[in-house]
Amino acid sequence: MASSKICIVIAIAAVFAPSILATEFMIGDETGWTTNFDYQAWAYGKEFHVGDKLVFRYPPGVHNVVRVNGTGFEKCEAPAGTEALTTGEDTLTLTSPGKKWYICSMGNHCKSGNMRLTITVLAELGSPTASPSPSPVSAAVATGRTGLSGCGGWIAVAIAGIPGIVMV
Repeated sequence: MASSKICIVIAIAAVFAPSILATEFMIGDETGWTTNFDYQAWAYGKEFHVGDKLVFRYPPGVHNVVRVNGTGFEKCEAPAGTEALTTGEDTLTLTSPGKKWYICSMGNHCKSGNMRLTITVLAELGSPTASPSPSPVSAAVATGRTGLSGCGGWIAVAIAGIPGIVMV
């Protein structure tokens, strides 16, 4: 009985481990989100993963944060209907891999003040980089034929379920 409780705790820990591994990035470090700062140099060499958080700190009413596409980034323009973040302490969780673009849409802050950031988000740490296909373990769990017993079975099932949870 006690060993099955330990197995369940270990399985739960395996499921939540990726969120524990997430990194919080303060954009611009102590400088924050402001004009005349090289955000591309700041991002250079950093690895951003699904689950990580970006924190944009700036004086409210002076700047904002707008997520745009590549064209909006190049032109320093937010597409119509795009909602700006304006709290001065905006936290964004990276939810999918790929290119991400952010600008300040106040005045000419993006064009002449260089308030723009582009990053490439990688798959979550510990997850497969390719699109997940049902693993033999998750398929077996779905049919109830795992052939696994004891603590190892619980842990294998929990770990096999992580990519499905993350990639939704």
